[in-house]
Amino acid sequence: MGIGFLLSQPFAQHALLAAGLVAVSGGLISPFVVTRGMAFAVHGTAELAFTGAAAGLLVAGNPVLGALAGSLVVAALIATLGARQRERDSAIGAILAFGMGIGILLLSFYQGFATAATNILFGNIFGVSGSQLLVLLTIGLIVVVVMGIWYRPLLFASIDPETAEARGVPVRRLGLIFLLVLALTVTVAAHVVGTLLVLSLAITPAAAAQRLSASPLVIGGLAVLFAVVAADGGLLISFEVSNVKASVFITSLSFAIYLLARLTGPTLRARRHSPHEGHELHHAAQGTPPQSVPAVQDTPATFDALLRVKCRFGLRNIRFPIAGGAGTCT
Repeated sequence: MGIGFLLSQPFAQHALLAAGLVAVSGGLISPFVVTRGMAFAVHGTAELAFTGAAAGLLVAGNPVLGALAGSLVVAALIATLGARQRERDSAIGAILAFGMGIGILLLSFYQGFATAATNILFGNIFGVSGSQLLVLLTIGLIVVVVMGIWYRPLLFASIDPETAEARGVPVRRLGLIFLLVLALTVTVAAHVVGTLLVLSLAITPAAAAQRLSASPLVIGGLAVLFAVVAADGGLLISFEVSNVKASVFITSLSFAIYLLARLTGPTLRARRHSPHEGHELHHAAQGTPPQSVPAVQDTPATFDALLRVKCRFGLRNIRFPIAGGAGTCT
């Protein structure tokens, strides 16, 4: 069977659409996952979807509804117990261990076939139904709306939470909102494509994009592009090599993009910074000092200017103090 014949089949079309929707959702949240250092939260949420599915299967016979409800509980626990960044990983590890144990306990009480719960760990991208595509589309729209409304304050809170909080940005509330969106996206996607693909599409694309640019908008666009290329590209390759699982190609392609970005990133950054370096060398050769950085006013435009500088040059750990209404960027 050729690839053309397979593309005419509903199961292949559903698989490509599902992979694309998951890739877009994962690509949108991926930059914030990497910037906020929440890769372990993605892993923990995806794994604990199994516990929610087991609870839903036992109580209501609905593993999907249980996984969704469980994801919201997990997000709330992570936000509460891991409010401080230095405590987040240990809190997620504790929640993950306890949650998996509870999932196994709940599953032991279930008398029917438990494949509906265990499938969430591996997924079945070639078995995606029309209703599951609708759920993925709904989740994707939710992610787009939330990111569109909260993009700027969430970006500020992710880059410099202390300064953002000092300027009145609701850092804790934004963190909870992002965790809820993250948990919802990861859980639904894991039920369709499995936790393995969720990890490769919610973390790796942004990790690669950050190697190529420091602009938040460019990183977001590249992350979505890389995720879609890896997801649908891996599926198309699997159509030609049918004896190998699609997840192997998707994760391998995603990792190949990451390695390529690591190799080419330093060269691109060197080219991007060379005009500035040449300007400084020119001043040194002429014996004239470079132009000093002017003082900035504490106006609403200051927020935008400082944020652009921090994001453009990757100055995540640099503070720009503004004292008495005016100051100098140091």
